Amino acid sequence: MNVAFCDIHSTISPSFCRYQLQLTPLTLRNPSRLRAKSSLVIEKQGSPVVSDEETPSQAVAESISRRLILLRHARSSRENRSLRDHERPLSKSGKADAAKISRKLQELGWIPELILSSDAARTKETLKIMQEQVEELVKAEVHFVSSFYSIAAMDGQTAEHLQKVICRYSRDEILTIMCMGHNKGWEEAASMLSGASVELKTCNAALLEASGTSWDEAFTLAGFGGWKLQGIVKPSSQLE
Repeated sequence: MNVAFCDIHSTISPSFCRYQLQLTPLTLRNPSRLRAKSSLVIEKQGSPVVSDEETPSQAVAESISRRLILLRHARSSRENRSLRDHERPLSKSGKADAAKISRKLQELGWIPELILSSDAARTKETLKIMQEQVEELVKAEVHFVSSFYSIAAMDGQTAEHLQKVICRYSRDEILTIMCMGHNKGWEEAASMLSGASVELKTCNAALLEASGTSWDEAFTLAGFGGWKLQGIVKPSSQLE
């Protein structure tokens, strides 16, 4: 919901390009059989570009971008003191912020194909309002994960838990996933994955990006600290 390519023109000035054919012998299991593997090295303005039989597949794998949205629920109401924390609804300002954040994500083109959400009432209501504002969010696959509510209260465990849940529900063709939950876990997870100090107030979303042929590979290659923080989306401001 992304690739780099190199275009070599048919006419290349000798002053800028040099062709060199390299032959690298490969020894097979049968010593009597040898073949040569050739690669074309093109140097343009001093920058070599190597093209051989292994490079295309590697380039494709590296070009698959995986985008992760970590969204904290909108502000909740504490007016009804008889309600358990899990059942608290959104406040009036929280409802307005949920509508705004959905439109901002739409403007940025960060629309998830898979949504994994805490099953707390305030998180469910945040998602419901967002779906009412942006039709594409209704088309996303949604799963409510009860552990997202409890894990967020545990020190330093949310990032690893998110990775496990994402890899369980994701498929290779899904490129953008949104996880909706609570602090302090969501703030800690965004900071741990990106290696930056991330602050997530209510209805703030951290936009993270990594590459891999699957979500499991993206997490493996990026590790903790290797996800690129593309910005923080807030209801009342521009992307930071």
